[in-house]
Amino acid sequence: MDNVSQGIPHGLVQGKVTKKIEWNDQLFSLHVHAPVSPYLAGQFTKLALPLVNEQLRLTEPAIATEYAAFPENSNPERQEYVRRAYSMVNSPSHALGHQHLEFLIVKDASGQLSPKLHELNTHDEIFVGKEPSGFMTLEEIPPAAKDLWMLATGTAIGPFIAMLETPHMADKFANIILVRAVRTQQDLTYQSRIAQLVHQFQGKLRYVPIISRESITGTLRGRIPTLLLRGELEHASSIAIDQQHSFFYLCGNPAMVRDTSEALKQIGLTKHLRRQAGQFSSENYW
Repeated sequence: MDNVSQGIPHGLVQGKVTKKIEWNDQLFSLHVHAPVSPYLAGQFTKLALPLVNEQLRLTEPAIATEYAAFPENSNPERQEYVRRAYSMVNSPSHALGHQHLEFLIVKDASGQLSPKLHELNTHDEIFVGKEPSGFMTLEEIPPAAKDLWMLATGTAIGPFIAMLETPHMADKFANIILVRAVRTQQDLTYQSRIAQLVHQFQGKLRYVPIISRESITGTLRGRIPTLLLRGELEHASSIAIDQQHSFFYLCGNPAMVRDTSEALKQIGLTKHLRRQAGQFSSENYW
């Protein structure tokens, strides 16, 4: 019996929550096992849950939310599904295999999906997009890049962790700079995991945390584009930006992506396209 005949929207498969980590009141990680297709580090998929007998509220701010109803044009009590894109935090080559997925999620109290995801526990049912999406992968970085800058806000740290945990990643670049901006110190998830990666990369990986609403020793304060233009990211990482060898991936809220893209253009960098190599590319995280 296929998914559609079971009432599951096309493109989704059924999975199970295998683990849940609550970082604070808003941030949590879900580990999910589902029969998905292979993916590349940096890609994303959809998470979905059914909505039964409740009014649909278009209030989830993080992406254009999609709905699927089955069967079509018939049962007034048809089941509705709400879905949203989330990046995989774990590399597809990790020990448990590519069908074990990890997601970092922020609960939006006014949202329709994320509060329901937050209510899930181990062994609960969840629906996952079978096919991965996204072009923010290691394979898309031009060969000339020697210094890889990863700029993230909030939960957008996830796809960068997946990339960093890819086998032989340390051999691909001379330097990797992971810049991560959050609001408060308690939003700095995966700290021990990142520290382990810094140690593993033996000097090739620099980690630059930024906190916008608190002054914390060892972190910068402000917005990524401003710190970039002031030269503070270069100073904090001890790596100079070079038009020939630097490449930037921007992942996070649309304002950061927009303003940082403009900042990079101001210092002489160009957007990377498949038909014409450049020095930066981006992905909005909603």
